[in-house]
Amino acid sequence: MKNSISIIKWFAQKARRHLLQATLNAVIGVSSVALDFAFIWATKRCIDIATGHSDQSLRVASAFLIGITLTRIAIGFSRRWIGAILGVKAQNTMQLGLFQRLLRTEWNGRETRHSGDVLNRLVRDVNDVTTVVTETIPSALVVLTRLVGAFIFLYSMDSVLACIIVSIIPVFVVFSKLYVRKMREITREIRDTGSLIQSTMQESIQHRIILKTLERIQTMTDILDSTQTKLRSQVRHRTLFSSVSGTLLSAGFASGYLVTFLWGVSRLHDGTITYGMMIAFIQLVGQIQGPFREMTKFVPVIISAFTAAERLMELEDSPTEEEGASIKFANGAGLRLRNVSFQYEPTSREILHNFSYDFPAGSRTAILGETGAGKTTLIRLILALLKPTVGSVEIYDSKTSHNVSPLTRCNLVYVPQDNTLFSGTIRSNLLLGNPDATEEEMIKALHTTCADFVLSLPEGLDTPLGENSSGLSQGQAQRICIARALLHNGCILLLDEATSALDGETEAHLLKNLSEWLSPTQTLLFVTHREAVVEHCTQTISLTKQHKE
Repeated sequence: MKNSISIIKWFAQKARRHLLQATLNAVIGVSSVALDFAFIWATKRCIDIATGHSDQSLRVASAFLIGITLTRIAIGFSRRWIGAILGVKAQNTMQLGLFQRLLRTEWNGRETRHSGDVLNRLVRDVNDVTTVVTETIPSALVVLTRLVGAFIFLYSMDSVLACIIVSIIPVFVVFSKLYVRKMREITREIRDTGSLIQSTMQESIQHRIILKTLERIQTMTDILDSTQTKLRSQVRHRTLFSSVSGTLLSAGFASGYLVTFLWGVSRLHDGTITYGMMIAFIQLVGQIQGPFREMTKFVPVIISAFTAAERLMELEDSPTEEEGASIKFANGAGLRLRNVSFQYEPTSREILHNFSYDFPAGSRTAILGETGAGKTTLIRLILALLKPTVGSVEIYDSKTSHNVSPLTRCNLVYVPQDNTLFSGTIRSNLLLGNPDATEEEMIKALHTTCADFVLSLPEGLDTPLGENSSGLSQGQAQRICIARALLHNGCILLLDEATSALDGETEAHLLKNLSEWLSPTQTLLFVTHREAVVEHCTQTISLTKQHKE
């Protein structure tokens, strides 16, 4: 767990970005408190006039009371409007920042968090944090203002009663400290279980075909049911704890009202206060105890936000990739690996050992090898997604060379074996390769990759695609992915089993078109098991699986 000081500092940093909304909420809240006190004073004044304890105009006093009431209604409308409009903006801003940071974090080939858990943090945790920053903290300031103002108001009328009512504060502080500690622990458990539920549902929906063929739908249903049962148990525990705590506090508040009522009745009987003062006493006790009630509502919200902040801070702790100006090789480039060794974990086997190779500019290389020999790892090293354990990977031309990094990635075009089309249209997917591509350029790229079938679809380039490119075969999806990569127009093309789903005739046709598309200075690396690919390459490299000693 993060310590409370670091979380508070993190909250302060986030609050600065949403200072406008927080300030507006605080100003409106404090104004509302002032109007509440004015309403109490105006009510007392009207009653005193009506009962003969004041000779002022009842008509004027009533008009003043009506004006205060209408102003309170307008203030309430403004608060709801600001909360709705600026609240969404604050949530979107934080979500966007975290989303962008996550996409820029380093990738080490070993994801420690499930995507369902990450999505849960981006949605629910961000909502909890922005609510506290933009609403709860300003509300706490308003509550404090209400408490101090009500105490001063009541003290001016009856100092003894005011001191009796606020004597509950030390008890409340001690109780809150114990309550917060326990609730934070319970809330963290509930949030983690919620993430697990989302992860289970997400994976099951994504891989439901596998579950069907393995006849394990009931197995995953039972797993989800078991996790949901655990969540319900945790929620019951939290509810019981919260309910008991709330009941004890309510008993304390009820005692405060009872003391105030009996005190007021006694003094009214003695003739030392007016009936208007009696009503004011009861209203002011509500204004003093109301903040304590609000605090009991704030506590679970703040605890949830602390838990959410801790989970978001964990996401932010992930190191990001190097940022800066891209290093572009305009006239083609080659790749050179010098004595490269790599292993994913210090205790795992080496994937590559003391590996050196040169891929000159304009070369066409087929990369062969058995499963686990390091073909895909080699591509990831070139893409700077992974860093060599030992050695270097360089991109170079006749004038200069640089170690590969996120800044040299602009020269690379990568097509993995898996289907990587996004939901949307075929056009929107192609434009990810080059947002400025014309329709003619997109059609040419589709023709080169034997994806002319797109033009015969009823909606052509604007054909919508569902999740995992539903509606297309794997071979069709692969060809569109390659077309998207060609539009990116990098000087080095990396294809990782990118034609594995194509039949031999289509593959041969695509490779022929690809050879014609590439310029003499563009470099091609093609991970493959297919002999047809080797025939179109100028050099071949075969990797051997390393065995742990």
